[in-house]
Formats: sequence, C-alpha cells, structure tokens
Amino acid sequence: MASSERENGPAHGDLPLAEAVAALQSVLGKIPQRWLLVDVTRQCLVLVLDGDPQRRWPVSTAAAGINAGEDSGGTPPGVHRIERRIGREAALGTEFVSREPTGRIFSPDKLPGEPDRDLILTRILTLDGCEEGVNRGPGLDSMKRYIYLHGTNREDQLGRPVSHGCIRLGNRDIVAVCDLVCEGDPVVII
Repeated sequence: MASSERENGPAHGDLPLAEAVAALQSVLGKIPQRWLLVDVTRQCLVLVLDGDPQRRWPVSTAAAGINAGEDSGGTPPGVHRIERRIGREAALGTEFVSREPTGRIFSPDKLPGEPDRDLILTRILTLDGCEEGVNRGPGLDSMKRYIYLHGTNREDQLGRPVSHGCIRLGNRDIVAVCDLVCEGDPVVII
C-alpha cells in the first residue's frame, strides 16, 4: 500500500484553481486558508494552503461521472465541508461498515475470490454539501448519499473514474490527508 503522493506538489497550470476559488468565494464568501480540491478530470486530490497547491494524490471518482442525483452513482459537484474524520486511530487497512470499524484488516491475499469487492478502508472523511440544489437538499444531498473520501482495496484503480460516487484514495494517502485537514475544511469537487 505505497503512497503515491507527489512530494513537491502539482504545477499550478494544470489545475482548475480559478474555478475552485470562484466557487469558494461564491458559496462561502471567502477563500479559506486550507482546502481540498478534487479534480475529476485529472483524477487527483490537491491540498491547497494559502492559495498554493501543496500536495497531490491520485483518486478514483465515480464511473458515472459528476452527478449529485440520489441514485446516480455519481460524484457530486461543488463546495462541500468535511463533516467528520472517522478512524483516526485505526490501523492501516481497517475495514469500515456503516462508518464503524469491523475489526477486520484488509489484505489483498485474503480476498482472492472477490477482486471486485469495494471496501471502505483506513480512514473516512464524510462530506456535507454546502450548495442548496447542487449537493444539498432533496434528491441530491451528499451527506444523505454517504459520499466520502476513503481508503480503498482497489488501489490499482486509482487515477481512473471507477467508484460508485465516493472519492477513493490509497490507504497511506488517506492517512496523510486525514492528518492534514480538520472538520469543517472545504472540499471543492470540479
């Protein structure tokens, strides 16, 4: 479960920073010091501090694309906030069901007959939509859809849109992200 983070951070020019900053300003009325950007086109998560991209990790967003609809299977767009950080003391590979640790630790050789099983592992960052009618409210509420950033047993699929709506990260990467952010920090999905 090797980390695939780029230590020196991404180049500014390849990210939709201006679009994300405009969304933050419009929705929150300010640009926070610390926030996360999920770039669906590039399948990456970026930590932004004081307007400067600092770290970048590969992700897997929804195979169904950007869509906030209740049964869409899509990754919801727009501005969200981290509602909860779950599993901060859990061991790497801890399996979660209904946001609770099961006591099982994932190992690829333990599930040889179930390669397509989609597990939620290691850490969970729950997301709460901030935009009524976009990712919050009847029929498209990110919180009610249980949209998370979480570790995955399918690290081989990172960099491709194959999830069921959540944002999947490598297990070491979700530990790093969870340690770098706080509840309430914004997450912009573009």
